[in-house]
Amino acid sequence: MSTTLPVTDTRVVVIGAGQVGLSVAYHLRRLGLVPAIDFVVLDRGPRAGGAWQFRWESLRLDTAHKVDDLPGMSELGVSFATADQTLPARDVVGDYYGRYERHFGLEVVRSVEVTQVARVDGGRYEVQTTVGTVRADVVVNASGTWARPFRPSYPGAETFSGIQISTPEYRAAADFAGLDVVVVGGGTSAVGFLLELENVASSTTWVTRRPVEFTMDEHSKVAAVERADAAARAGLPIPSVSSGTGLPASPRNVAGRDRGVLVDRPMFSAIEPDGVRWADGSFQRADAIIWATGFRAELAHVAPLRLRESGGGVAVERGRSMRDPNIFLAGFGPQASTIGANRAGRLVATQVMDALTARNARAS
Repeated sequence: MSTTLPVTDTRVVVIGAGQVGLSVAYHLRRLGLVPAIDFVVLDRGPRAGGAWQFRWESLRLDTAHKVDDLPGMSELGVSFATADQTLPARDVVGDYYGRYERHFGLEVVRSVEVTQVARVDGGRYEVQTTVGTVRADVVVNASGTWARPFRPSYPGAETFSGIQISTPEYRAAADFAGLDVVVVGGGTSAVGFLLELENVASSTTWVTRRPVEFTMDEHSKVAAVERADAAARAGLPIPSVSSGTGLPASPRNVAGRDRGVLVDRPMFSAIEPDGVRWADGSFQRADAIIWATGFRAELAHVAPLRLRESGGGVAVERGRSMRDPNIFLAGFGPQASTIGANRAGRLVATQVMDALTARNARAS
């Protein structure tokens, strides 16, 4: 059965049905808008679950970033806090998100790729997709970052004869059995890969741009979100929230550090066909390099709106574009963290309603 858009003209288009997109949709419905009539949620994935549906099979909820319950999820009688930790996280999240969409009648349309958002006459927007075009008064971009992994440029990378992948391409530790593996990145994904590869790969080497600290300091998380928020408001590239928080000093991580698995080295200076060269001239043989080096916001489809500032970023305050008050970037900057995303849905939905009210006032 081919996918079709439920309407070609609506008040709000929400792009993305991950955590933030579903949260926005839930609050828009609570504020009186009707799904598939007053607002439409478009999602690229074939199933419910946002980016989680694409994560590797071995990832479990107890080793992943904390997954917050969606607003109103208690009505379903489920919670990620009490979910089965033995099942793949992608299956649990997909199941719960699917139930959530059905319970609240959010009418998510998938699999639909948004190719472009452009302004049209009357101060409205035309959202072009792979299955047609829909016009709207307001657009909420909640497309996330999963489809745009960041891989830094290093001399010699193109000469490497082994395997090079980014986080979204990782499937299973067994794919690296018996190989010498270099894992690059200072976040939770890198740690997860290293612990999975222990006793599977022939060797692992952890490389990070800055020294890693295992900490239980909650204040650093708040400070990191504040730094990301300041960068978003200034239209500057968003710093990684995790880079300012350190890694959790969980029993699993501390034990990995004590075993010598989670001991990081500074970045290499160059990549060669069969390994990496350190700044002191020494060499590390490698059959594979896993780039767990973070993500960038996926914004190519909103490029026609010219939202970027001279500093290279997009100026956003409280999830709202500072260049265009009818464009919202939900889950962007500080809202992309597990801390900020928990509040983003209500905040954005409330402002969307304000934008619609202002538009109606101008039209009357």
